[in-house]
This record gives sequence, structure tokens and C-alpha cells, in this order.
Amino acid sequence: MSQNRKFEITDARGGAAFTVRVVTRAVAPEIVGTQEDGMLKVRLVSSPAGDPAANEELVNLLAQQLGVPVERIEIVAGANGREKIISVEGITTADVEEKLGGKLAD
Repeated sequence: MSQNRKFEITDARGGAAFTVRVVTRAVAPEIVGTQEDGMLKVRLVSSPAGDPAANEELVNLLAQQLGVPVERIEIVAGANGREKIISVEGITTADVEEKLGGKLAD
């Protein structure tokens, strides 16, 4: 039985943190939206999800979508897997919600 958790963006030290689930081998990188378990689903071209190229692609996509330099985004957990915790320095939870807009479904 799956729990229905809400997507949560939390205030982190000087920024915001959120969870991401990566799906690879996509035609183009994109932020799909939130899943039933509350994680933000992201499609990447690079494979596998824990590969350094996929992590770089993820960070670049998030930096572009959030309008922050790539240096401010860090994968703080899960760098070698599909599920990751992302920290974005110098941005608020409200900024993340605003920049990702309609991609954060209820």
C-alpha cells in the first residue's frame, strides 16, 4: 500500500531542498511533475540515473528551470541512484514553487 505524501520543498541552510526521481533514456530532458509518492519526476536523456553525466544533466536542467547558477545546486543524497535529494542554495521554497509552476501538481 503506497502512502500518498505531498511534494515537499523544505527550507535548507540558505536555500531549499526537495526530492527527485530520475527516469532515463528520454527523448529530451524535462521536469514531468510530482508523483503519487511526492517526489518530483524528471526525465533525462543520459543513462543510467547514477551516472555522472546524468547527474550533470539533472543539475543543468534544474539550474535552467530555477534560474540559478549550477554551482548553487547540489545532489546531497542519492547521487548513485534514481532517487535523489537536491539542495538549491540562495532560493526559497516559494521561489522553487513559483519557478516550477504547474509542474508541481497537488
